[in-house]
Amino acid sequence: MDKTNNRYYVQVSGGLLLLLLVAVLYDLSLGSVSISWSTIVKSIVDYDITSSEELTVQVFRIPRVLTAVFTGVALSIAGLLMQTLFQNPLAGPYVLGINSGASLLVALSTMTGVTFFSSDVDMVSAALVGALASGLFILFCALYVKNKVSLLLVGIMFGSFAGALVNVVQSYSSPDDLKLFMLWSFGSLQNVEMTQLPIFGGVVLIGVLLSFFIVKSLNLLVLGESSASFLGVNVKFTRFSIIYITAIFTGVSTAYCGPIAFVGLIVPNITKMVYKTTNHFFLLVGTLLLGGLMIVFCDILMNLLQPIVSLPLNALTALMGAPLVVWIILKRF
Repeated sequence: MDKTNNRYYVQVSGGLLLLLLVAVLYDLSLGSVSISWSTIVKSIVDYDITSSEELTVQVFRIPRVLTAVFTGVALSIAGLLMQTLFQNPLAGPYVLGINSGASLLVALSTMTGVTFFSSDVDMVSAALVGALASGLFILFCALYVKNKVSLLLVGIMFGSFAGALVNVVQSYSSPDDLKLFMLWSFGSLQNVEMTQLPIFGGVVLIGVLLSFFIVKSLNLLVLGESSASFLGVNVKFTRFSIIYITAIFTGVSTAYCGPIAFVGLIVPNITKMVYKTTNHFFLLVGTLLLGGLMIVFCDILMNLLQPIVSLPLNALTALMGAPLVVWIILKRF
């Protein structure tokens, strides 16, 4: 790869990073209470517990905005990994049913009254286990289903099956538990407290580092599994690594924010159009920046529309993502 291309990727990544920082700062200024920029900066640099405005930024706005960034990064990279594994731009943790598996375990933890799942840490564990089990199921099916379209249909059917089980659990749950789960399923950035951010951010960071660790294998996997294996890639290990990382990302984001659709599908495709490369080092950088930017933008839009209409996060991402998915399908066929 020549220096001109490298310079282009660095410039694009730098521009996206700057745009993300500006969006984050602007998002921090939005809310029911008007807060000056100086107060926002002071609440970040030198937090004063006696100031109600700085308390608002610390307790409510910073967790909300950082949750948006973490969620966007997690779901977008998960989508990129799945698209690389299955060589299909329509692959993603939501389409392949991994989100549904995580949702099923969270539904069991919130609506069955099992005390083992009562804490936030156990809810995250439940979502991680559900996502990993779903991913392994899809991977098992991939060993026998060679047609990629058929594999996507398997994922959709699995998602429908998991959704049916969730409906069964809902039919036996109490009204309070049912309401709690329904609100969670709409998707929200308001559920993460400041004390939970280190757990959320730490899990996402681990997933990002593991993703960069397998960059070389991802680059060769684009050539096809046979060619990659001939060039020295341990395909089975790479497959498991991708499913494992995707499960980490999907599980933690689903546990804290609910099942958010389309982000893991559309962001990697936009990144590929912008970067125009198959080098996964740059694709991962671009995907995590664009992913964080997309969810922050959604949060900004929800705050601006709040006086007119209250939009759930899941509805907004679907409204933005569905037309792009249709465009991708029409472009390919």
